[in-house]
Amino acid sequence: MTTETAGLVRSIDGTTIAFERRGEGPPIILVDPAGGYSGFDTIRGLSPLLADEFTVYCYDRRGRGGSTDTLPYAIGREVEDLAAVVAEADGHASVYGFSSGALLACHAAADGVPIDRLVLLEPPFSSPGVLEADEGLGDEVAGLVAADRRDEAVTHWLTAVGVPAEIIAQMEPVRPALEAVAHTLVYDAAIATAPLTDLVGKVTTETLVLDSDGSDPALSRAAVECARALPNARHRTLPGDWHGVDDEVLVPAIKEFLLGEGWSGGTSP
Repeated sequence: MTTETAGLVRSIDGTTIAFERRGEGPPIILVDPAGGYSGFDTIRGLSPLLADEFTVYCYDRRGRGGSTDTLPYAIGREVEDLAAVVAEADGHASVYGFSSGALLACHAAADGVPIDRLVLLEPPFSSPGVLEADEGLGDEVAGLVAADRRDEAVTHWLTAVGVPAEIIAQMEPVRPALEAVAHTLVYDAAIATAPLTDLVGKVTTETLVLDSDGSDPALSRAAVECARALPNARHRTLPGDWHGVDDEVLVPAIKEFLLGEGWSGGTSP
């Protein structure tokens, strides 16, 4: 069993970013989706499964868990946070991002952060007729948080982004952890609604875009369109559930892509 160690890095604006590191090998950084962090985990189960081949970094995005925050928020500041973790990982790393974390990874790659390869699971790539972002969602969530109605803010977010009612019900035991970072859902709304047309053309990093065969059709179409829009990407569908793939299925796909030889680029059919 590999040992996990914790650390801190400082972003350009002074924000302190908490991270955990596990394993030995080429570095890979895992980027959380909306609401995800060390206290409400959706990606950290990948870490021990990847640590036999990689040095795995998981970090709390700003405003969550062990990381601090600095206002006003800007996507560029989150890019700087990820860049600080990349710098900690010997100055370069592959990056896995899930949902809005996948879009954040694209922003970082477009901004020139030294990313070796990208793996994106169901990025909510917004375009007309595919997956259209709710432009007012961030303001609505911010208003509820400002009124100290965090429970309502979380419910409103989950419902607005299409989380099925049965999954929302299953989340009840961990709702306090999600409500603690409800203010950061506004950050993910900003990422999801940011213009992407010019952004994706700048991402020349070799990229694998994944979706689940059990997901919402709109999310699957968004993954396909994201792969088509990126200059050097391929798309693959994995067995899974709504907006998710089991770690045991996801890890072999990640390893095959990151460790495989003979990359030829281009989007798969």
